[in-house]
Amino acid sequence: MRQYWAINGRFLAQNLTGVQRYARQIVTELDRLLANHSEIGRSLNLELLVPPDAVLDLPLSVISMRTVGPLRGHLWEQLVLPANLHGRGLLSLCNTGPVLANRQIVCIHDTNTRNYPKSYSPAFRALYRGLIPAIAHRAELVATVSHYSAGELVRHNICQRDNILIAPNGHEHALEWRPKHSDATRLAAGPTTIVLLGSAAPHKNARLIIDMAGMLRAEGFKIAIVGVSDPRVFKQAAFESAANVFWLGRLSDAELAALLRDSMCLAFPSFTEGFGLPPLEAMALGCPVVVSDRASLPEICGDAALYASPDNAAEWLDRFMALKSSPTMRRDMVERGLARSSHYRWKRSAEVYLHAMWKAAGLPVAELSRHLSGSDHAVSA
Repeated sequence: MRQYWAINGRFLAQNLTGVQRYARQIVTELDRLLANHSEIGRSLNLELLVPPDAVLDLPLSVISMRTVGPLRGHLWEQLVLPANLHGRGLLSLCNTGPVLANRQIVCIHDTNTRNYPKSYSPAFRALYRGLIPAIAHRAELVATVSHYSAGELVRHNICQRDNILIAPNGHEHALEWRPKHSDATRLAAGPTTIVLLGSAAPHKNARLIIDMAGMLRAEGFKIAIVGVSDPRVFKQAAFESAANVFWLGRLSDAELAALLRDSMCLAFPSFTEGFGLPPLEAMALGCPVVVSDRASLPEICGDAALYASPDNAAEWLDRFMALKSSPTMRRDMVERGLARSSHYRWKRSAEVYLHAMWKAAGLPVAELSRHLSGSDHAVSA
């Protein structure tokens, strides 16, 4: 008997961050799996339900897409979406979903609102502190993106460990970027350029590297700050006049790929992360990474990164100097990064979700494994 599941498509009405990219890639890979294995589609039907303000730019060949309304945002997710499930299971990939869904698999990417609350507004913290546990406690399964994040979900009593599955981010999307410099990225890039993602969120800790501008300039380094074009975001206008700091603002994927390809390294000094997609993207593009030694980053980057404490600027300078002075080390880090990133694949995580929906629908797991046996990573019971 054919089973029916819906996918929460609210992410198509949201700005593209790592969480929304995750949802887009997982849904795309699920669609590809169904297209490549028609026998799976005969047993499991998937429909993407989206709000009226969604941007319908996700090319799907098998998974149908339907706009349901009215309302938008959380109201749409909590009221309209569950009213249109009609007994189907629901896959929610971006932290939240309807509390009233009876059968839901929800991906909770991190516990950052609890681990680093000052990065979020009081209203946002209050919403997530109430909503996330309520969703998790009713969910059939909770997914997350790293073993570290799974441990944090348990530590904060959001869910039990035996109810969590791990479905990490992948790297393949970065390989589709076609590097192309703008005038600004070409000027900023170079063999001594440190690329920094310039989020002002305190847990991202970009301020650590920005505060090192003078020290880094003395050693011949440049800092290319992506995502922020106005240094006043960091409440210190003096940054603007530093000759070795380039405020690049938002970049296209092509511009970011060119910048990473032609720079010394990516610096990622976060205090906490559920996964850490930018280092994975950088490694996939052949750019060495220097990352914080906290949270999920050692798990994700393994031996393919250089590590430093997010509290210790001297350690970061030491790692940058090591990369600058040793072309051999840099080449080794590039090779390690390419190898490490290849272990994280969107297809594998999509298969994790396919397996979970299949099992929750009461379909025989052995049958799914047989259908996927020609795949490079068939799931198992």
